[in-house]
Amino acid sequence: MDHLVVLAADLASGVAWCERTLGATPAVGGEHPLMGTHNRLLNVSSAPHPRAYLEIIAIDRGAASVIPASNRRWFDMDDATLQAQIAQQGPRLVHWVAAVPDVAAGRAALAAQGLDRGPVLAASRPTPGGLLQWQITVRPDGQRLLDGCLPTLIQWGERHPCDSLPASGVQLQALQLQHPQAPVLAQACAALGLGALSATTAAQPCLRAALSTPRGFVTLDSR
Repeated sequence: MDHLVVLAADLASGVAWCERTLGATPAVGGEHPLMGTHNRLLNVSSAPHPRAYLEIIAIDRGAASVIPASNRRWFDMDDATLQAQIAQQGPRLVHWVAAVPDVAAGRAALAAQGLDRGPVLAASRPTPGGLLQWQITVRPDGQRLLDGCLPTLIQWGERHPCDSLPASGVQLQALQLQHPQAPVLAQACAALGLGALSATTAAQPCLRAALSTPRGFVTLDSR
């Protein structure tokens, strides 16, 4: 598990949500010129997940993406229904990203199971400590797949965000996947070397993250 994705209508509301819900202020992130988005980050590393963070992400209304006009931003951020839900209900956990040693091989492993995770894109963003670079799977339609429970795949360059993120007092203790197609999710995770993550059958899909925080034990879910 590399990071959790929390979608917000704007970064100010995302920061307020994080402080209110988790009792911690996320660190400054940066801009993603490729997608026209920006973020704030919170280190949630723990013994079960030793290099993990929570990303609060929003569309950067003052920036234009450089992806083709026919494409959409990552994580279903251009989906009108999801945007309306976030606008009405506030920031919410919507997705997760898995770190893999070879993103092309991971993509091929999913494709062999009939899951098109999308092409691999090279992305980067400047930080005070230098340029962060990564490769990530992004479908042209921006879809997360399996209601956000199937992870996006990422392969980092020399640096990882957690290398410079301070401890936050928030730690990810468990990540659970619930979906009507749980066997598909379980097989996909196993193919990616993520077999330790549980996928259980449920009528309604849900991504659930359990965290210890300064405010006590908090559970975030995607419903």
